[in-house]
Amino acid sequence: MADGAPASLKSRVSEAEWQARVDLAALYRLVALHGWDDMIFTHISARVPGPEHHFLINPYGYYFEEITASSLVKVDLDGNIVQETTNFINPAGFTIHSAVHAAREDAHFVIHLHTVAGVGVAAQQHGLLPVSQNACLLQHQVAYHGYEGLALNHDERERLVADLGDKPLMLLRNHGTLAVGQTAAAAWVGMFFLERACAQQIAALSAGRDNVLIAPDAAQNETKEQGKGIGFISALAWPGALRMLDRKSPGYDA
Repeated sequence: MADGAPASLKSRVSEAEWQARVDLAALYRLVALHGWDDMIFTHISARVPGPEHHFLINPYGYYFEEITASSLVKVDLDGNIVQETTNFINPAGFTIHSAVHAAREDAHFVIHLHTVAGVGVAAQQHGLLPVSQNACLLQHQVAYHGYEGLALNHDERERLVADLGDKPLMLLRNHGTLAVGQTAAAAWVGMFFLERACAQQIAALSAGRDNVLIAPDAAQNETKEQGKGIGFISALAWPGALRMLDRKSPGYDA
């Protein structure tokens, strides 16, 4: 990590790219505030608006609480850095995120985490169980991908996107969680609900599987439809998330 804050790129990039940088930096700071970061590991990425198929990702070595709009690194789908910078990126992060961005036109923002609860549920045989309201809202929107080791093998990309399909959320077995969104708000709220559902499942299963209530089938069917409204909720929640950042983690938009 370079010493000192990077010079602002605001005047050197398009307005659309700058907004994507600010939104992405906000996601990094929000993950840090919730304690969902993993030191300098895991990644969040954003597609840069325009025809070039470039995307933004964190510089390897920065903690999430340090990320700013100007510190993010712009790369192409082959992993080549396409801006002037002294930073570099984590190749494992590139493998996962480039796969999703290339395959999904709606994947403007991609969040991948290694939280204790997320990995815990990803390692459970039955995956996400309908034991909480959050899980019932999401369970039909969650895909699964089997563990293949550190995501360094580019051949895995084809299998990962095939498993993801058109779903916005994924549990990577023995590995972590993933959320895809057309906006930063959608990706954030999807990940928030998924992580909350995983934490609630870990807490519930502490009583033993036989002592946990599974939601009734009728309720599961009802919440399947209700869960489709998460996009509307995200638009309401995002401005408040940014206000919280302004109070607790200012400077992300520099």
